[in-house]
Amino acid sequence: MDKQVQTILQRSRRRRLVLFPLTLQGHINPMIQLANILHHKGFNISIIHTKYNFPNLSIYPHFTLYLIPDGLSESEASTTDIILLLKLLNEKCVKPFFDCLARLLSDDADDPIPCIITDAVWYFTQAVADNLNIPRIVLRASSVGSLLAFAALPLLQDKGYLSWKGTF
Repeated sequence: MDKQVQTILQRSRRRRLVLFPLTLQGHINPMIQLANILHHKGFNISIIHTKYNFPNLSIYPHFTLYLIPDGLSESEASTTDIILLLKLLNEKCVKPFFDCLARLLSDDADDPIPCIITDAVWYFTQAVADNLNIPRIVLRASSVGSLLAFAALPLLQDKGYLSWKGTF
């Protein structure tokens, strides 16, 4: 484990950690599993989540849930274009996430929140963390299939199967 991450976790024993999972099931479950592990290690857990696809946390009464608006219209929330959905969520959740986290930070003046843990796909959260001067730890939740696909990209590109020109 990275030295800086170890230092943050050591300083934060018996404190509250704020987690922000991505709103997709394959990302929520690993974050909840991490939250359970951290809770059993003595941390108080707060979870910020959008109203889109929020989990049933009634089976986790030891977590505090803060719902933030996602700003999605009905048609946006029902899109099958996952890239568009993630782009929209990253654009529309900036202010609600900032406001919620700022409120949590100001409420915990006696026991400051040492860091936030966010899903890697929430790319806007680094700017929010920097703005609020709080360290951010990233959880990258992915399956073995995803790992193998990413590992194959260089080989596929070397063989000429992939072309990145004009795609970004």
